[in-house]
Amino acid sequence: MHLEIMDNNNTKYIRVARSYREFSKEENKYKVRKKTINIGPLSKFDDGKPNFIERLKASFKAGTPIIKELEPYVSKEVNKEIYNFQIHEGTDECIGHPKLFANLLFDKLMDEIGLTSYIGSYKKYDKINYDVLGFSKLLIYGRLLNPQSKIATVNQNKDYYNEIIDEDSYKYNVFDTLDFMYKHKNAFFNRIDQVLRKKAKRTTNVIYYDVTNFFLYSDDTGYEFDDEGNKIYHSIATPGVSKENQKLPIVQMGLLMDEQGIPISIEAFQGNTLDHLTMQDSFNNSVDYLKDKKNRYIFVSDKGIGKGGNPRFSVINGNGYLVSKSVRGTTKADKKWITSDKDYVYNGEDFKIKSKTYEKVYKLDDGTELKSSEKMVSYWSKKFYNREYEEQKSFYDTLRQIIESPESFPSNRLNNNKIKKYLKKQVLNDETGEIIDSDKLKALIDIDKVNEDLSLLGWYSIITSETYMDEREIIDTYHNLVEIEDQFRVMKSTLDTRPIFVRTDEHIIAHLTMCTISLILLRLIQRKITLKFQKTLSADRIQSALNKWKVEKLADDYYRFNDIDDSDLKLILDSFEIELPKKLYKPIDFRTLKSNIKLS
Repeated sequence: MHLEIMDNNNTKYIRVARSYREFSKEENKYKVRKKTINIGPLSKFDDGKPNFIERLKASFKAGTPIIKELEPYVSKEVNKEIYNFQIHEGTDECIGHPKLFANLLFDKLMDEIGLTSYIGSYKKYDKINYDVLGFSKLLIYGRLLNPQSKIATVNQNKDYYNEIIDEDSYKYNVFDTLDFMYKHKNAFFNRIDQVLRKKAKRTTNVIYYDVTNFFLYSDDTGYEFDDEGNKIYHSIATPGVSKENQKLPIVQMGLLMDEQGIPISIEAFQGNTLDHLTMQDSFNNSVDYLKDKKNRYIFVSDKGIGKGGNPRFSVINGNGYLVSKSVRGTTKADKKWITSDKDYVYNGEDFKIKSKTYEKVYKLDDGTELKSSEKMVSYWSKKFYNREYEEQKSFYDTLRQIIESPESFPSNRLNNNKIKKYLKKQVLNDETGEIIDSDKLKALIDIDKVNEDLSLLGWYSIITSETYMDEREIIDTYHNLVEIEDQFRVMKSTLDTRPIFVRTDEHIIAHLTMCTISLILLRLIQRKITLKFQKTLSADRIQSALNKWKVEKLADDYYRFNDIDDSDLKLILDSFEIELPKKLYKPIDFRTLKSNIKLS
């Protein structure tokens, strides 16, 4: 049986036709006859997606019709196709040129998070005359598959099956695309947020926030001096403390993350900006949903960002906070409470926990006071103690050697800031930094301070406005912050976000925006795998697997997929219900794949 589309009085109908042979006595020979069954008007079944008739015929032939009315007429034994084609020596078909096919999945994800239509609408609004959507896709997809410079990424266009931009496109429009991304950064993150709340059940009752920095492959950091002699930098890229200890300009980036581990938005700052000074601007400039006073959230971050006025900022804006608090840097009273064994609840010998609640008073800008409650959770873990001790072991061994053999340590080695912390101040020359009497060095090490430091290993404390939460829930919520550290690791490794090669502030921010959108797509793929199979793949393995998903042209317009039996790639395809039977394909078959990808 096969499908036919019949035209009757300008109305198209779907019918099933079966050909058979019948002997004609009049003509004394067999004649081919055809029996047809009318299914109904085409308009009744058309799903409105491209190439419906071709997809319908292909699905019927494959034995899996896309409309149920055809199921009774599907052949139970599908005849397997036999491929007959020839490749001639000396022709281009003798040389394989596998093409990337993962952009099919990326295209679908871009459609689903609303960026395809959004970029299209802004192109029209901004009266842009180049393919800004195509260039945006190249930047985002290239970062996911094969991170390179901007021009090199544009040159990857020919690596895709169905090139993303026209071959004769002006490649330097990629920098115009960066200007476009910078201009619409907040609108893009806002659109993604709206879609993920609706389609992916994004929740932001808890918002995780952290800061990292990225170094630039440039030392061009122009500055001038103000009236007091302070340097005023012209660029967002400034000297600062790089996480990788690179002596290059850096830019700070604050990242907000939802409870599902998917980035919400980013904000960029000068490289010399202290971490805790980034929090308020990042939240003030974030997506509309978070700026709506009706939508309360709990801000979660580490002790470096949780200090200063950030808890106050959260409370006076109707939100909450849950941040770690330095045990070593806390008040003597809190330190005494933390280390006192009173009221601790033990879980074996390796863990103990307690909490207390007290009143906080915040002064408002109008001079009035806002009273609130704060809960402090303190806990000690043998696991954390062992980890901290191993991290600090070499340093404590050095202190021990100084105590036992002071003559073997020249004074210049003791100028190390970390060691100075444990030297008694009364014997240190403040002008030169040298030890006055090296013979008395043993007495100069503050043993009490060393012992106090050792006694605080393994202790942690968390403070929160959410006094209703129990201790375990507070700890578990805080520990989920580790996921945002993984976001930074992926950006710096898999997505190769740094070093940053562009120079202007606008292009630097656009680069970080593009990398974050790539990260969002990556996280959505990981989340789909997890929800479908209760397992996940690392970012590196996903990148490697999707690079294997290639299609190769053979002859007579036949194509075959490469490596779809790879276990990681198969897991990704199965997660999105992308079925690729073991067969050769025609271009018409590819058109049906994207529409069949399941994302919900």
